[in-house]
Amino acid sequence: MTRCRLCGSAALASVVDLGATPPCESFLAADQLAEPEPTYPLHLRVCTDCWLAQIPPLITPEETFTQYAYFSSYSTSWVEHARTFVADAVERADLGPDAFVVEVASNDGYLLKHVVDRGIRCLGIEPSVNVGAAAREAGVPTVTEFLDPATGSAVRAEHGPADLVVANNVYAHIPDVIGFTRGLRALVADDGWVSIEVQHLLTLIEQNQYDTIYHEHFQYYTVASAIRALASGGLCLVDVELLPTHGGSVRLWARPDGVAGEPSRRVADVLAREKAAGLQELSGYTEFSARVAKVRRDLLRFLVEAAERGETVVGYGAPGKGNTLLNHCGIRPDLLPYTVDRNPYKHGRFTPGTRIPILPPEQIAADRPDYVLVLPWNLRAELAEQLSFVHDWGGRLVFPIPELSIVEATS
Repeated sequence: MTRCRLCGSAALASVVDLGATPPCESFLAADQLAEPEPTYPLHLRVCTDCWLAQIPPLITPEETFTQYAYFSSYSTSWVEHARTFVADAVERADLGPDAFVVEVASNDGYLLKHVVDRGIRCLGIEPSVNVGAAAREAGVPTVTEFLDPATGSAVRAEHGPADLVVANNVYAHIPDVIGFTRGLRALVADDGWVSIEVQHLLTLIEQNQYDTIYHEHFQYYTVASAIRALASGGLCLVDVELLPTHGGSVRLWARPDGVAGEPSRRVADVLAREKAAGLQELSGYTEFSARVAKVRRDLLRFLVEAAERGETVVGYGAPGKGNTLLNHCGIRPDLLPYTVDRNPYKHGRFTPGTRIPILPPEQIAADRPDYVLVLPWNLRAELAEQLSFVHDWGGRLVFPIPELSIVEATS
């Protein structure tokens, strides 16, 4: 990658180099273990002109999302987050019985099912064939497409303009950020609303959340860089909300240029926080790589010392972010014999690169390990409750980020 995908500048500076890893959602079937496994460089850089952090587009969205292993509905806290959002969005956008809502990257209908329950017309645009099929089975109208300006225009021509367009955890997943933004503008009514949730680069840097850097995340936004990205498609940022989801996200409320008006005070406040953190100058990024290295050393030291004491450590969860962590740390089954996941799609498969078996959650109670390494650390409260039974035999929970934390499981 020699030029910024947003502004075209060649002024790209290194933030952190995580080596080479497989795509994080390419879980392996047993019969693939003897086959070669492609890996790709994972090197985050930042544009010192527009401050968009980005990795090269070494894999295509089609490779990742045609068949996808992530189903949103398996996270109860995420489904509740979506329910609350829908209730708030109905009020903010004044969505009545004749309104139309479109969600881009709608996954298995985790959010739009709440729109359906309210009797509001809606449509999901989901590129993954298997996940979109699950949404339709749940009663959520869904088309199997990637969003670009042509798709946006076609949906608008067939269904009418959308009063609200939702794009949760997808704005980082598309290498053509300008084309995608123009697709959003094609979907939304001239007086409509666009809501985007995306991980906040401010939190990623401050909390050492480097495991959320992986190949299907092509860029990482501050509010400042998001304003510029939205403007590339004719959208203006009017409000922001800082959210705890995914370790720290930002919800961007945007409207078409002609109706946007002045942005809220919250926009100015977050921009000021980003500037104070140094994220509009290179100094804000220079120490991140050293802090990432410490996370790796601390986790490896814990796993090696536990093994030498004869103690058992198993994993909980098989999220994409976990695969960045496992590969960067070089963790193999000798240190983590297996991990478990609630998603049956992953059972019997193996983590990419590190080839750690993925088993059903019941295996933990059967084996009673000394420690459970929680890979989706961003769901700490939800998973601490799910894993409270580990207290029964004195087991403890391990959270690797933002720094190594070993806590008692509480019943």
